[in-house]
Amino acid sequence: MAQYTDHSLSEKIEAYIIMTRKDVEILERTVCYKGFFGIDRYRLRHRLFKGGWSQPIIRELFERGHAAAVLPYDPLRDEVILIEQFRVGAMDTPNGPWLLEIVAGIIETDEKAEDVVKRESLEEADCEVTDLIPLYDYLVSPGGMTERIALFCGRVNTQFAGGIHGAKDEGEDIKVHVASLETALQFLEAGKINSASAIIALQWLILNRDRVRAQWLA
Repeated sequence: MAQYTDHSLSEKIEAYIIMTRKDVEILERTVCYKGFFGIDRYRLRHRLFKGGWSQPIIRELFERGHAAAVLPYDPLRDEVILIEQFRVGAMDTPNGPWLLEIVAGIIETDEKAEDVVKRESLEEADCEVTDLIPLYDYLVSPGGMTERIALFCGRVNTQFAGGIHGAKDEGEDIKVHVASLETALQFLEAGKINSASAIIALQWLILNRDRVRAQWLA
């Protein structure tokens, strides 16, 4: 998502990141599981910083697809929308499996990330996104997962936001919360928000609040 226009910065990045996909050799690929998600086992080797190639290594890779997420923000009221829902992967965390998150959804084939967050904002929070600012396109857990998330900040009107939403046929049970940005920051500092996309987006908005409000309220 980020576009680097500073040539000196681009040169610095190229100096740090010198290897690419062509520096990896796939020796064998085995499909271990194929369902809604997939797991593949790779036997591969890659080039080494000191030169030459690594010994063959085996890695399992979780194929989940890619997603898009948006932090809905009302610049007039200085409020954000957070959603609360059950997450099976958080059952053993200290705060339990109901997480405070931001709107997100899977990017389907031939679908744009911007269209995903607009659709999911209506489905999960019953709010319309009228403007989008792209933030980051980041890897969730590249040690064993392919998933990337395209992250946005989206302009909404929080005046009538709230209630219970979500796609019933998908088993979604989503509670919508409206919070001032200051309250959301307090939740963040207290460890009440531990979803990566929400943490990243809120921290970005805290740093860029004045610029965003000036842009959207001009």
